[in-house]
Amino acid sequence: MNFNATLIGQSITFIFFVWFCMKFVWPPIMSALETRKKQIADGLAAADRGKHELELAAKKAGDNMRDAKAQAAEVIARLKACGADHRGSKDGRQGRRRSPACCGSGQYRAGSQPRTRKPARAGAALAVAGAEKILRREVNAQTHADLLGQLKASCKP
Repeated sequence: MNFNATLIGQSITFIFFVWFCMKFVWPPIMSALETRKKQIADGLAAADRGKHELELAAKKAGDNMRDAKAQAAEVIARLKACGADHRGSKDGRQGRRRSPACCGSGQYRAGSQPRTRKPARAGAALAVAGAEKILRREVNAQTHADLLGQLKASCKP
């Protein structure tokens, strides 16, 4: 066994192995590493954007809260002023009568509904019209006439 021949054979085998790894194994590994590196960078950038958006949302929520509190304080002040104007009214009903000049058009009345009955009337008319259609469909004219006749007979003494 020749030591030089063995050393040369092992060197050739090693060089072939390095070439094979550089040609076929290394590129897929490097592309997988680059892809992962890009995903991590995108995730970190998204986290930074999310943190910035959270700060902006918190600031906007604080501004909205301050505006709402100021508006509520203004409404309460107007209601208190309107109620204080009528506490000593001549008819003795303290704070119950409010003039439109004092309270505006009633937009600051807490918990009150608009004083219009048009929607209720329209709903009632719609209900009556629906009931008429149902009765016309389900009760024929002869049965209806018989029922009215029995009702007339029972009403007469």
